[in-house]
Amino acid sequence: MPSEDTHFEPGQSGNPAGRPRGSRNRSTLALEAIFEGEAEALSRKAIELALEGDGPAMKLCLDRLLAPRRDRSITFELPVIETAADLPMATAALLRAVSSGEITPSEAADIGKAVDAHISAITAADLNRRLMEIEGLRR
Repeated sequence: MPSEDTHFEPGQSGNPAGRPRGSRNRSTLALEAIFEGEAEALSRKAIELALEGDGPAMKLCLDRLLAPRRDRSITFELPVIETAADLPMATAALLRAVSSGEITPSEAADIGKAVDAHISAITAADLNRRLMEIEGLRR
């Protein structure tokens, strides 16, 4: 129920007929119109500057040539972790995979975070089970 000092229901826009999603700003459209005929000349100039050794121009050109690095899918043997006692085998497998070059150290760190979250979940479930057992004994 809305409070007395508001005019709108929760979740209702203050201006339902407002600017549509995805619509573009007038100044952006104006700049695009100005640059439309100059894109090729600007690109050529940026390339010339980059070839002459201009650092920012080189970065601009290389950023356009090289796609940003995305995470890759990796596959390696990681032992099943059912209890905290299984953790040393899992971390040893991670270390072997890094030392053999199968995965990178940063990939191992990311996997280590997932393993840590899994161990935290196992620990929480185990504590809950033990608490239920204790409470069951007292009833």
